[in-house]
Amino acid sequence: MFYKVARQILFSLPTETSHHLSLSAIDWGYRLGITRCLLPRPEVPVKLFGLTFRNPVGLAAGLDKNGDYIDALGALGFGFIEVGTVTPRPQPGNPKPRLFRLPQQRAIINRMGFNNKGVDHLVARVKRARYDGVLGINIGKNFDTPVENALGDYLICLEKVYPHADYVVINISSPNTQGLRSLQYGESLDGLLGGMKQAQQRLAQQHAKSVPLLVKIAPDLEPEEITQIAEQFKKHQIDGVIATNTTLSRVGVEHLPHGDEQGGLSGAPVFEKSTEVLRQLCDALGGAMPVIGVGGILEAEHALAKQQAGATLVQIYSGFIYQGPRLIADCVNAWQRG
Repeated sequence: MFYKVARQILFSLPTETSHHLSLSAIDWGYRLGITRCLLPRPEVPVKLFGLTFRNPVGLAAGLDKNGDYIDALGALGFGFIEVGTVTPRPQPGNPKPRLFRLPQQRAIINRMGFNNKGVDHLVARVKRARYDGVLGINIGKNFDTPVENALGDYLICLEKVYPHADYVVINISSPNTQGLRSLQYGESLDGLLGGMKQAQQRLAQQHAKSVPLLVKIAPDLEPEEITQIAEQFKKHQIDGVIATNTTLSRVGVEHLPHGDEQGGLSGAPVFEKSTEVLRQLCDALGGAMPVIGVGGILEAEHALAKQQAGATLVQIYSGFIYQGPRLIADCVNAWQRG
């Protein structure tokens, strides 16, 4: 009930303003000890990548791009937290407005464009955090780095975050950085994965620590493209996949205010598309690596559907915005039933 009232107030404000106010409120709730008193922290451990996840429901990247709220978000009951996407150099992202709510469909359109304070800031924040759960760091390229030079940006980020991450995600699926999604295909993907795996092996020896390397893919893939991508993942022995990012499709929101805004669509309208890509990818991988399911989880049964499609873990973002932190425990309970 409290969250519904708070959401009504926040939704009356400009979307990006309410985003920052929400994070500040979560932070204050943590500092004052309110979070621990009011919210459950479901313990349903999942072992994966040599790590123990407190429960199978995590926070997707994008909410805390700079690692400024790790402790506060970690206290909400998530089984794991993913921060970023972070780039080698700070960048402002795309011009505002760039974030739009579509409440009739419980959806969000964003064209943020990897706005972040740079990898050095994020690493400093991670070092200061006291969060003791699993922490993933999502990395990308700067907007002005040519796609053909993208590997260099990913290597810079990997080098800097490796000692501080429990897992690292290569984001090649955001629709808001020009040309980024081309890295999902053919020789571009082959070269990127090859370079990143070589660096991972070197860093594992250097730090005496094995940090899993995952790749986040788009939902806007054809079946033959999914098959080809899966073969590349198996060839390079990628540790895991996150399926999926936001969609460019506008099916189901074309008639709504802001439905024609450019950017990636998340929330309820992406659920079916995302889950089908997840299912096809798991079939193509044949159990070669785990897949984390994300996209359109707005209620407990959606998390269960991701599990049934092959997901080993799930993440939420838009559902958290619309439903509040109680969604975490609801999804965990549904997962146990599955």
